[in-house]
Amino acid sequence: MHEPALRAAAFGSDPLPDPAVVRGPGSPRERLLAAIVLGAQGRYAAAATLLDALWRGSDPVTASLAASTLASHRRQLGGHRQARALDGEALAKAASLDTEQDPDGLDAAGARADALLGLAADNLALGRLTAARRLAAQAAEEDAGWRGRVRGGWVGAEIALAAGQGADAVPHAERALETALARSARRHVVKSRIVLAVALRAAGAPDHRNISDDLVGNAMAAAEECELLSLSWPAALVAADLRPGHAEEYRFRVAQVLHAVLRSADPCGRRVAGESPWVPVPGG
Repeated sequence: MHEPALRAAAFGSDPLPDPAVVRGPGSPRERLLAAIVLGAQGRYAAAATLLDALWRGSDPVTASLAASTLASHRRQLGGHRQARALDGEALAKAASLDTEQDPDGLDAAGARADALLGLAADNLALGRLTAARRLAAQAAEEDAGWRGRVRGGWVGAEIALAAGQGADAVPHAERALETALARSARRHVVKSRIVLAVALRAAGAPDHRNISDDLVGNAMAAAEECELLSLSWPAALVAADLRPGHAEEYRFRVAQVLHAVLRSADPCGRRVAGESPWVPVPGG
């Protein structure tokens, strides 16, 4: 069984598992975890191959989690409309389910929280702030465990930032980082540091430049070390804003990583990235 190694890669302290573990056929749960790991590495086509089969499968919890995972991959490439349809389907699959609690939220409550938070992020990107707030509040009502709290913190911070309330974003981002650190969830720590850096900068907190710079520097180093390409280029974009004297260097790194990511994306992923105003065009 490869599930412990895949969980450690997806949600724990070891985001770089043996490639053979990720390639193995495995159970539906193992294939879902493998797809999460592949997506974090920016290998979206390989992840989509696994997820396409899973979200059409017979187990509603796994199908829901697969749909929301694929939605998150579309969202990472700027495909918020495509993600919203998948998140809606994920919510429908898990709406009335009740299953035994999973330590990482791979259960009915976690599936509903994933779908609701995904829908909140989708609506936020599409300019629907009120809907995003409502969906995030619904997600908070689910007993989704540590992962739901971390993702809820990210979305809460993003909602506050979109509303121009930088100071309100900081507590959400801080709670996400504290929860991820307590869980030793390295990938979630990386993203939480990026979100907190942006929140602190928007809030104009005392010494925010140095604190944000340190957070982003740590996030970039960890993303590079763990080959988390899905987080490397957003971290470098934030670094370009924080360190204007080195902005060209960081934007060059963004272009490098995005080129590699898009080469490893499926046709839908490449298309949505090309159409998105959020994703820089490599070489553009």
